[in-house]
Amino acid sequence: MSWVFLIFAGIFEVVGVTGMNLINRGKNVKSYLILFLGFGVSFSLLSLAMDILPMGLAYAVWTGIGTIGGAIVGMMFYGEPKDWKRILFIGLILAAVIGLKLIH
Repeated sequence: MSWVFLIFAGIFEVVGVTGMNLINRGKNVKSYLILFLGFGVSFSLLSLAMDILPMGLAYAVWTGIGTIGGAIVGMMFYGEPKDWKRILFIGLILAAVIGLKLIH
């Protein structure tokens, strides 16, 4: 169950980062709500995952999911570059996260 908590913590980290981006584009209550709820849920789930998983592993996977998710959201919705080098390195981060899961 700790891995499920960790995966969802990473997903909600992306929600929080999206809220940050929305705030930069225009400050409103909805943007702040997305930011605080996203990070609040993310940190809560990360804490639950760390009850079982080692801190270093949990943090590495959490940030990896957040990095990959943030990059994909940026490319899909905010016009960030989609060049092959960027996608290659996102794939390497994904491979590292999967590798950490396989060795634990």
